[in-house]
Amino acid sequence: MWFKNLTVYRLPSDWHGSAADLEAALGRFPLQPCSPLQMRSRGWVAPSPSGRLLHTLGTQHLLALGCDQKLLPAAVIRQEAERRAAGQAESQGFPVGRRQMRALKLQVADELRARALTRRTLTRAWIDATQGWLVVDAASATRAEEVVETLRDTLGSLAVQMFDTQRSVSGCMAAWLQRGAPGAFAIEQDLELESADALKASVRYRRHPLDGQDIRAHLAAGKRPTQLGLTWNGRIAFVLTEKLQIKRLQFLEVAPEREDGGEIDPLEQFDLDFTVMAGELGRLLADLARELGGEAERAAA
Repeated sequence: MWFKNLTVYRLPSDWHGSAADLEAALGRFPLQPCSPLQMRSRGWVAPSPSGRLLHTLGTQHLLALGCDQKLLPAAVIRQEAERRAAGQAESQGFPVGRRQMRALKLQVADELRARALTRRTLTRAWIDATQGWLVVDAASATRAEEVVETLRDTLGSLAVQMFDTQRSVSGCMAAWLQRGAPGAFAIEQDLELESADALKASVRYRRHPLDGQDIRAHLAAGKRPTQLGLTWNGRIAFVLTEKLQIKRLQFLEVAPEREDGGEIDPLEQFDLDFTVMAGELGRLLADLARELGGEAERAAA
């Protein structure tokens, strides 16, 4: 349940969706299995052991988008089509033409699609109705946007905006490398720098001290930070990107200890974990916004 990557959005200031209305809307778009000729299906699934499509604690909501994708590599279709083409060429006495080959590939694809194995992926999203956050547990912007798009279709409208700040994230990271991270933040040992020219030459540091002269030399030469490892309050480690994504999230001293004997009910444990995660991430996002000069003014919906 613990989120690993954060793509952060801001809910509309006038959003007041109730838990009952939100759960009812999700219930109209549950994940359905792929039909025999369908390659992909998406819909809402239960994000918690409760089995409900919305997990709610106070004003904190958790939901999950499930996607079923049939596994049918193009190489498999091509191989089977070529096998059949060889047999057809032998029986008809002349090679299979392009039009026949296209028809064979379509026929093979239709036949194999119905028997293809299905892989399910799940992407969770957290809504903080009080503070106005919509956070998707996804490292890919495309995958996060799929969740937002599906939620928008589910609710009829949802004018969310990407989390943005007054100051440049890259510029702030460069200043932190030179003067130290501010407030509750501390610099760790992961960094990616990129040149501003067309070549986009990059330098990456992993598990490497970032207080050396080489870092300052790169900054002086015009390279800008695109990723920087940070910790917040000694409790959460993460990598901040220039696009305000939070990646490789690690809860260091936050997760409650689990009972080895299994005495805690799974749903009770889930509630504890969700409560802690939502509280910590809410404070982290608020601190991050403040140290980046405050949030940028939101465009009118």
